[in-house]
Amino acid sequence: MTYKHQFIKFMVENGVLKFGEFTLKSGRKAPYFINTGNYKSGSQLSKLGEYYAQCIADNGIEADTLVGPAYKGIPLAVTTAVSLYNNHGIDINYCFDRKEVKDHGEGGLFVGKQLQDGEKIIIVEDVMTSGKALRELLPKLKAAANVEIAGMVISVDRMERGLQSRFSAVQEVYKEFGVKVYSIVTMADIIAAIEDGITDGKEYLDKMKEYRKIYGVN
Repeated sequence: MTYKHQFIKFMVENGVLKFGEFTLKSGRKAPYFINTGNYKSGSQLSKLGEYYAQCIADNGIEADTLVGPAYKGIPLAVTTAVSLYNNHGIDINYCFDRKEVKDHGEGGLFVGKQLQDGEKIIIVEDVMTSGKALRELLPKLKAAANVEIAGMVISVDRMERGLQSRFSAVQEVYKEFGVKVYSIVTMADIIAAIEDGITDGKEYLDKMKEYRKIYGVN
């Protein structure tokens, strides 16, 4: 079983990937829902970091520092940095942004590694719905240093077009900012895993394919 298959099973078993009928924030009715807020234990977080680290290693993304956008990206950056060191022998820095600039003590906008000009970074996030988190983070990065973004890593690429666009959020981000987004798995991977009996959800397969046909991108 590939690490992608293992990750899909991991999401289902931990109630992160659910099947049914869900009304999304966009108003669309989807046959699946991804709730990363259901990761809440040390064992889950440790395993999650392993999947992020494997994705980075498999795609050969080289960087000096992981950046986790507050708030959900903070534990992701920490656990991924630990896993990269423990499982891949890669010792990488990490940092995360503050919601407000600290005007006392050491000050600054980032906690952890202080960014420098020319530094290569990887941004780690949970899922990307609209690219809002990246749009909020980029001005902060620019204010801190002239960094080079080696890529952004998310858990799932929904492969779904936006409300006002024929492109997905992942495609929009690359088109607008030139930032390549890597995902541990895609919606196509999830559908294939269900078809192959890797995980539950066969009763929702037709609805998922129909949803992809209406809203999906390749």
